[in-house]
Amino acid sequence: MRPEKHFFYKYLAQTSEAPLALEIESAEGSELTDIYGKTYIDFISGISVSHIGHSHPEVVKAVTMQARKYMHLMVYGEYIQSPQVLLGAKLASLLPPQLNNVYFVNSGAEAIEGAMKLSKRYTGRHEIVSFKNAYHGSTQGALSLMGNEVLKAPFRPLLPGVKQLRFNNLDDLTQISHKTACVIVEVIQGEAGIIEAESVFLEALSEKCREKGVLLVFDEIQTGMGRTGKMFGFNNYTVSPDIVTLAKAFGAGMPLGAFIASEKMMACLKANPALGHITTFGGHPVSCAAALAGLNVLLKERLLNDIPQKEAIIRKTLESKSHPVRGKGLYLCLNFKTRQKNMSVIQKCLKMGLITDWFLFADNCLRIAPPLNIPNETLEKACLIIKKAMNDKN
Repeated sequence: MRPEKHFFYKYLAQTSEAPLALEIESAEGSELTDIYGKTYIDFISGISVSHIGHSHPEVVKAVTMQARKYMHLMVYGEYIQSPQVLLGAKLASLLPPQLNNVYFVNSGAEAIEGAMKLSKRYTGRHEIVSFKNAYHGSTQGALSLMGNEVLKAPFRPLLPGVKQLRFNNLDDLTQISHKTACVIVEVIQGEAGIIEAESVFLEALSEKCREKGVLLVFDEIQTGMGRTGKMFGFNNYTVSPDIVTLAKAFGAGMPLGAFIASEKMMACLKANPALGHITTFGGHPVSCAAALAGLNVLLKERLLNDIPQKEAIIRKTLESKSHPVRGKGLYLCLNFKTRQKNMSVIQKCLKMGLITDWFLFADNCLRIAPPLNIPNETLEKACLIIKKAMNDKN
């Protein structure tokens, strides 16, 4: 065993009994190369992170240039730092008018934590509503929102005042009341196996929130930055949130998250008490420079225009009555009847040089979320590998 592999198991905290333990030497575009020279197609983008591929030259350039100027200077919010300001302005130009004030953090879970605190502080209420089979992160606040008891139970007691409703169930919306500070929802439930919100459900949810004075929070951590074929997942609907959270692809490969609301709403965090929410590394200038470069690539190269064609290639190659494909854009899953079949296909794909994955709450579903700029020939090759793995009887 190579020293690095030995050290990996000995000195790094493990998250499961069976990590992939690939030893990656380099990554470019849609492909990873290990220390032995074997190339893998990354068909999950590092779990929806590398949306414009790995090591995009524009992002690398932005990171290098910013690192030469300065890296960390001061805790978030004290100095005027160009990468933060320019990124915030760019985001505001792409979002609805009420989403014009950005708070930068380090990750998706932190963005959710910030949205929870902001909602409680602004409304003066304590109850938070989330949905069964939701996934919003693993910190204690985000874990409290999670809609899966298996992952939650060992860490109880968690936050009080969290109510869980059934996703896409109109009857459950009656449980939203004047005690509720916010409702936090994914427009597409990711870890549930790519379950799309129904338009009528989101419209009814938005109306109920307005009726009761409740803030509507959209978790766009996986669906943001073009993953569904629109810049943000909620752009596929007629409903807009009061608060939106971003992370994953937002940083274009660097750690970055954000919660975004109106200037009026966000102002409540700066007084009574001051420093109502603080973070040391949130909005790190190098991460913000990378994010701005990634966003500009997404727009300049018009990557969203190509997503319907790429989705069609996947569906044409893989979809069948026995193995339906769910999702939107390049945020898809391939359904199998059993967990065993899915895990077998995933392992066979890995041996043939294709990286894919399952979902936390739907382990019979195969995750499909390649970089948005994956070349069509690479996409077709990946689909054929999956098809071969599906048909392999060994």
